[in-house]
Amino acid sequence: MSSGTRSPSAARAAAVPNPSAGGTGPSSAKRIRTAVYFLHDAKLSAVPRTVTAPATAAAAVRALLSGPSRFEGHRGRTTAVPADTGLRSVDVQGRLATVDLSDRFLDGGSLSMRARMAQVVFTLTRFPTVRKVAFEIEGKPVRYVGPEGGVLDGPVGRADFEDLSPAVLVESPLIGDSVRTPLRVWGSADTFEAEFRLRLTDVSGHRAADVPVRATSGTGTRGTFDVTFPYRAVRTGPGLLTAYFVSPEDGRPVTVDTVPLAVNR
Repeated sequence: MSSGTRSPSAARAAAVPNPSAGGTGPSSAKRIRTAVYFLHDAKLSAVPRTVTAPATAAAAVRALLSGPSRFEGHRGRTTAVPADTGLRSVDVQGRLATVDLSDRFLDGGSLSMRARMAQVVFTLTRFPTVRKVAFEIEGKPVRYVGPEGGVLDGPVGRADFEDLSPAVLVESPLIGDSVRTPLRVWGSADTFEAEFRLRLTDVSGHRAADVPVRATSGTGTRGTFDVTFPYRAVRTGPGLLTAYFVSPEDGRPVTVDTVPLAVNR
């Protein structure tokens, strides 16, 4: 197994281009793979989307607003963003993305406001040139989003939604991806002493791999991880990547999240 200590921005830079709010014409357009963020067991979860460059930031937010696919919904992915929320614009300047949404985004009270804001923030900060997000509704800056959402005294980033991030956030591979050995997995984690494990099972339930991972930091501070390891599957077909840690209290395995995959022998 090999591991790296690259930052989330560095890892994302290898996978996605710089976002742009505009374009230069059909001849410059190309299809780009990125991710949007839904919820799985009330925590953020990355799912794949393909968008058209150069207007990748706006396209990613529109993909988020469209909600989970049927495949994703059947695997527990949900969204806190109200249906029919519209995107007015996304402007990216100096590592800040200003996103202007329709007032439908505020519907349903403040109960899930932090979750829906987090979904937007994580989707936009998937791009390496975006660090923080400023929210506007119908062209007006958002300063207060209710008791649960609180006061916005400026742009927000991923660290502002740490409570909604799973202890291990797998950002690649993504749900539904087809994988082969060796398998590369990267993301971020905040676990006891920065340690956790990744287990891959194939369609027969065979444990194809179960490896220890150490993030760059943990125990209250989120770190990053980037590991590559071989696996041995008995059969090709649907499989499951499970991120878990061993409880320091009783030694039992605690599942953090699962990512359904297509596992190839």
